[in-house]
Order: sequence, then structure tokens, then C-alpha cells
Amino acid sequence: MTFDDDVRDLYQEVILDHGRKPRHGHRLAAYDVTAKGDNPMCGDRVEVFVKLDADGKIAETGFEARGCAISVASADLMAETVRGRGKADTRALFETFREMVRTGKCPEHDAGLDESLERLEPFAGVHEYPSRVKCATLPWHALVAALDGTREASSE
Repeated sequence: MTFDDDVRDLYQEVILDHGRKPRHGHRLAAYDVTAKGDNPMCGDRVEVFVKLDADGKIAETGFEARGCAISVASADLMAETVRGRGKADTRALFETFREMVRTGKCPEHDAGLDESLERLEPFAGVHEYPSRVKCATLPWHALVAALDGTREASSE
């Protein structure tokens, strides 16, 4: 997929909206796992809080972040897209997302990932700014660290 100016503008608006007014930008009152992420190169910091359901799937995700609009928007849309997913499915979605922000290529929509990938597509344009890829992936690294029981993650 190549980005024309209209699509780029739309995607930038989505990122700015979620970066300015995150819907999930709060510490959960009760959570099962948490982890912090830090990108020392640009100063982005995020802490992710995850409540799991009885089956071990993600019931709810919240976060506290200090950073750029890309990092905050990524955390916010991540919180929306991982709800109801198990650990393996969440990792697979992260790998797909990471590849998309690195290359700008939106993968073929696999069964079960369609809606999530559509919600995350605004980040495909991040590939045009390689130094911002770590901003977009930092919340995801923190989420995976939390699910793995590791309390900290870096953007590396």
C-alpha cells in the first residue's frame, strides 16, 4: 500500500487524536501484570497494566505514558486491539505490527487479525521516519514484557 496525501492526512489525524486524548490512558484499578518501557533515545516512557480473564486472555489494558503522540497513540490503539486475545495471539499481532511500522507494508489480513490491523494501519506511515519506529513499538514491548512476567522492556 502506498500513501497518497489524503490517506496520510487521515492517518496523521487518527494518531494525533489518540495521542492527545487516549481512551485507555489510565492505571487500572485492578490488574494482574504490569511492565514499564523506556526509550532513552527520545525520552518516551510507558507503563502498561493488564487485567486477565479466567482463561488467561486480556480482559482490559490501561497505560500511563509520557512521550510523543506516536508512542501514546500506539499504546492507546494497542489497548483496544489486544482485548480478548491470548498471549500467543498478542505476540503474533505485535510481530505483524512491528513489521508494518518498519516497512510500511500492511500485511494480508489474516483471519482474526482483520479488524485489529485496520485499527493499526495508521502506523504504517511511521516507516517513513525510521527514528520513530521505536516510539510506535515501545508500548508493545512493555505489553509483551508484562505478559512474560518481566517488569521492564526497552525499545530495542
